[in-house]
Amino acid sequence: MAAVVLAIGDDVSTDVIYPGRYMATVLPAETPQFAFADDAAFNARLRAKEAPPGSVIVAGRNFGCGSSREHAPWALLDFGIRCVIAPSFADIFFNNCFKNGILPIVLPQEQVEILSREAGEAADPTFTVDLEKQEIHRPTGNEVFRFEIDPFAKHCLLHGLDDVGLTMKKVERIGDFEARQRAQQPWLYHEVA
Repeated sequence: MAAVVLAIGDDVSTDVIYPGRYMATVLPAETPQFAFADDAAFNARLRAKEAPPGSVIVAGRNFGCGSSREHAPWALLDFGIRCVIAPSFADIFFNNCFKNGILPIVLPQEQVEILSREAGEAADPTFTVDLEKQEIHRPTGNEVFRFEIDPFAKHCLLHGLDDVGLTMKKVERIGDFEARQRAQQPWLYHEVA
């Protein structure tokens, strides 16, 4: 994954990631154009070859703070961002990343600074993020950084499962429940003419 360093510092809010005035847009083809719309320099870098599909953003502390808008991870995902590495994240944004197939990685500040520097200086700022092994292989080939992740979130990301996918894995059990309920409480299924 190619890395793009977010140089605008700490406390990058969801309004910076996806400005509120574009909230009416929900189509995947449209959300990327508004990602970081108010940060022209970073938006241009995302649009350049520096951010091919499958890219990583290396960011500062408290990434994704502010409102809980899900447009922020949608825009990143639709832009091709698959991983965000930061010392900390806002809780709602962190969880929305997992729900949308983005891997948010929390690393110590000093490791994030090393990754940020290497991504900015390397001729080929490509990181290998190995979710299975929970490792980040750096472009310099130096020390591998390990990261922690909730086992259930890891399972979902590795298997491409979102909330709907998890529900569909139980479709037989849901059907069995509905059949029993229909037999025991038929008035719940009465159709109104």
